[in-house]
Amino acid sequence: MIPLLVMWSAFFLGIVTSISPCPLATNIAAISFLGRSLNDTKQVFLSGLLYTIGRMIVYIGLGVLILIVFDATSVAGSETTSSISRFLQNNMGIILGPVLVIVGMLLLGMLETSFSLNFGNLAIQNKIDNRGIIWSLPMGILFALSFCPVSASLFFIGLISLSTQYSSPVLLPLLYGIGTAVPVIVFAIIISFMGKYVGLAFNRLSQIEKWIRTFTGIIFILSGIYYILTHIYGISIL
Repeated sequence: MIPLLVMWSAFFLGIVTSISPCPLATNIAAISFLGRSLNDTKQVFLSGLLYTIGRMIVYIGLGVLILIVFDATSVAGSETTSSISRFLQNNMGIILGPVLVIVGMLLLGMLETSFSLNFGNLAIQNKIDNRGIIWSLPMGILFALSFCPVSASLFFIGLISLSTQYSSPVLLPLLYGIGTAVPVIVFAIIISFMGKYVGLAFNRLSQIEKWIRTFTGIIFILSGIYYILTHIYGISIL
């Protein structure tokens, strides 16, 4: 049974990912697509639902793939896979400490990197924009595959660590995917029905994002320090 706090953490990581500066750039394009000239509430929600499903497909697929690779029971008789699984189980705390500190520093802007993986380029966006609502699904898939340092760290380190710890290749990635899509759907509705408030809403989002990112970065660093002290140096804190 996965604790409720862990499920909320996966959902929260998705929201932080969605409103972080780098992913926000592609999400603005998604918001514009989902909210364009849509006067019907059902169309907005259908478009948003398909976009969310697209993102969930990617995150669940990656979660299942990664956990299968590192799950000793998934490949019968594979000593290599068993060794990897045992190594992760025995050393996850040691690995997690420094990694969480690095992710926290990335969120706080203390580290800079130019890494970016962008499948949602302008040409693809223009092609999708000329099609119907059904194209919200592939847009969700493409944008979910676009990783930058912050989103990659939150997913591959934050979420996958939780999924590995609680053996949840589907539920936690699913909640993460929903979290990444929630801000997009909300703003698509705002654009569709209250276009004049979009600028104000984005300004508010930028302000909120800074506080959320700072809070999350601090939590990551403190958690990393805790893991380092307890698992590497063997200091009993709690």
